[in-house]
Amino acid sequence: MAPNTVVVTLEKPENISLIEMKDSNRFEEKQKGSSPKQFTWLLLLKAHRILAFVPWLANNLPTVFGSVKKRIATSDPNEEDPRYKGRLYIFIKAFLAVSIVALLVEVFAYFNEWELNPTLEVQNLVQWCYVAWLNFRVDYIAPVIVSLSKFCILLFMIQSLDRFVQCLGCFWIKFKRLKPIAEDEDYDVEDGSSFPMVLVQIPMCNEKEVYEQSIAAACELDWPKDRFLIQVLDDSDDELLQHLIRDEVTSWKEKGVNILYRHRFIRTGYKAGNLKSAMSCDYVKDYEFVAILDADFTPNPDFLKLTIPHFKGNPDLGLVQARWSFVNKDENLLTRLQNINLCFHFEVEQQVNGLFLNFFGFNGTAGVWRIKALEDSGGWLERTTVEDMDIAVRAHLNGWKFIYLNNVKVLCELPESYEAYKKQQHRWHSGPMQLFRLCLPAIVTSKISALKKANLIFLFFLLRKLILPFYSFTLFCIILPLTMFIPEAELPAWVICYVPIVMSIVNILPSPKSFPFLMPYLLFENTMSVTKFNAMISGLFQLGSSYEWVVTKKTGRSSESDLVSLAERESKTANEEKIQRRLSESGLEMLGKINEQNEVMVAAAAVAVAPAAMKAKKKKNRLYRSELALAFLLLTAAARSLLSAQGIHFYYLLFQGLSFLVVGLDLIGEQVS
Repeated sequence: MAPNTVVVTLEKPENISLIEMKDSNRFEEKQKGSSPKQFTWLLLLKAHRILAFVPWLANNLPTVFGSVKKRIATSDPNEEDPRYKGRLYIFIKAFLAVSIVALLVEVFAYFNEWELNPTLEVQNLVQWCYVAWLNFRVDYIAPVIVSLSKFCILLFMIQSLDRFVQCLGCFWIKFKRLKPIAEDEDYDVEDGSSFPMVLVQIPMCNEKEVYEQSIAAACELDWPKDRFLIQVLDDSDDELLQHLIRDEVTSWKEKGVNILYRHRFIRTGYKAGNLKSAMSCDYVKDYEFVAILDADFTPNPDFLKLTIPHFKGNPDLGLVQARWSFVNKDENLLTRLQNINLCFHFEVEQQVNGLFLNFFGFNGTAGVWRIKALEDSGGWLERTTVEDMDIAVRAHLNGWKFIYLNNVKVLCELPESYEAYKKQQHRWHSGPMQLFRLCLPAIVTSKISALKKANLIFLFFLLRKLILPFYSFTLFCIILPLTMFIPEAELPAWVICYVPIVMSIVNILPSPKSFPFLMPYLLFENTMSVTKFNAMISGLFQLGSSYEWVVTKKTGRSSESDLVSLAERESKTANEEKIQRRLSESGLEMLGKINEQNEVMVAAAAVAVAPAAMKAKKKKNRLYRSELALAFLLLTAAARSLLSAQGIHFYYLLFQGLSFLVVGLDLIGEQVS
């Protein structure tokens, strides 16, 4: 057969012509000749899409401005959480007021050319004050700002180097194809006693949107039914919801699933108190491992079979952590930006630390613990709002090792509203500082190696939990706008542009499909620095807001099938129909409660004495005054930079100010009509 002959075999060759090509060079030349035309058409297609965006923008801008106008008109000054309006908010407002006054003075001096000719003879008192201010800021203020900015730049470069080294470790793992390997010996499917006893815990609190799917996913785990027990740990304060969850548990129990419902009468300690109470049951001593799954997490049926085998032959292994996978990552811009951060966290931070150090922060869910490791480490403690990180640090100090499985993914949800995301981030950044203060003496006096102590103190806590929010807020939200009014302390362009862009590219590498969101990601990370800085300070200095726990709102988007079932449930009178299907005693009690509530509502409507009291509390978007104040501060600094013709500084301040404005108006996440 000729070397350039192509043979194609078809199952049904009727009415099909076969072409034998003996000279493929001509075809390749034709392809090369047509590539410029294809490239031209590609450019035209891109231009068409850009032009099509213009009418879309013109149609939607009035709607956006109308929503903003209505949001501002209906805003309540007291609706924002008080913990985000403390001393930091007062400082930002004062800084904004001083900046506006300074901008007016600089504009007046610019048009009178005082700054261009400071050596001219002083003509009046105002000019004398301005010249005195120029001399004062050069001699006294600029050196302080320069020293502070150099310190923040040093921290910035150290943190950037840390991320770069972690990325190199991740590339090495990919290149060498390194990953944890379980024992080859499988469990005997025919002999159920060969499987270890596993306790599955589902802690929840007012999770009405997701409790059904989480319980169903746990009940469908592929494990011998007599070798695992599911604990539904319900801390809900809604009696109606308690009955619904108890009824769901009963229905699965009737199907032969070993499942229990637990409800605490004294609900102290938040999630840590809930888990601690569950572990105090007498029957827990019969179990070897405990899997923890939060209410919005739906693992695949093979979750236990992919995680439990790693404990075999590893008596010092205390934790096996799986990766989170997000079902709603493309829901809106906010979820897309969260996905970038969390992909880097799991793909790089958790994987590198787990493989090279055998230690990382437990993510609080989608993990399996050896119960002996929990007991040796003191069990769950209620002293912080990051009980997962607390138990991980104490287990590490006791010599237990951790394994992270990047290929085992558990579906969950991302917060879709900025309000829910902001509260989550406040808890995630205040808790580690509480824990650092409490754990520092134990770390110093522990028996682990000096290298592990240094990693815990300087990398795990100080660099990644304290320094990151400190320099992000101080450098880009305080010092940078301040240098616009003190040009002698101007930041170099590579600090505000080149290095942040490079590090953003590094962060976005684990999620390559998110590259179009590179610039929004960079701006949004700086925007969130005010929340993270405020949380870090409150945790470090034991302020009251650092001990508050707010459950992240869920929507129940576990999968496409769950969305369909959710729509079906909403189209019915869900409560009564479910009770009628399940003829249970708890259902009859709940039906009575529903009827009583309906009677009360009808009676209240008939009275019509206080109509304002009858209005239900509706979910709505709100204004965030700290972000809005910072938006106007940065835009004021951008206006000042125009007077000094600072090109790159102007564009950065302009877009960063607009980013704060978008977030402050709550336009980035879920929009409630």
